Amino acid sequence: MGPYDWRSAARRIDALAVGDSAEELVRVVADLYGAGLERILEVLHEQGALTDEVAAALAGDDLVTGLLLVHGLHPYDAKTRITAALEGTGVEVVEVTADGVCRLRLPAGHPPHGLQQTVEAVAPEVTRIETEQPPPVIPVSSLFSRVGGSS
Repeated sequence: MGPYDWRSAARRIDALAVGDSAEELVRVVADLYGAGLERILEVLHEQGALTDEVAAALAGDDLVTGLLLVHGLHPYDAKTRITAALEGTGVEVVEVTADGVCRLRLPAGHPPHGLQQTVEAVAPEVTRIETEQPPPVIPVSSLFSRVGGSS
């Protein structure tokens, strides 16, 4: 038997969750599983088995990290998750406020497109994204030329 196809299962659940009763059933089952996941993490912590390495492994697994996010159990805060997701882009996470506002500082010339999807994927609790970007740098040589004429 191959690995469980959780992405297909999630799509199937969405397709089946039609109507008020079905939505309530999905919500109740999700709450039950969320409580179970929370208890598993508590037991691991109580037994000294929830080490930084184990937390990192859980957070690094696509299926597990998604479940932890859905149930508010992710071991890393939103700023840490967003910072990791934006690593290498030059974008700096300034802050994530208690009311879910994510403030990002973009390097000069960095386009803001794609940032919202990246942030939403790792931090669904973010309600708004604000960006700041330094003004473009004017080359010194342009200070010595005249507009529309020769220097």
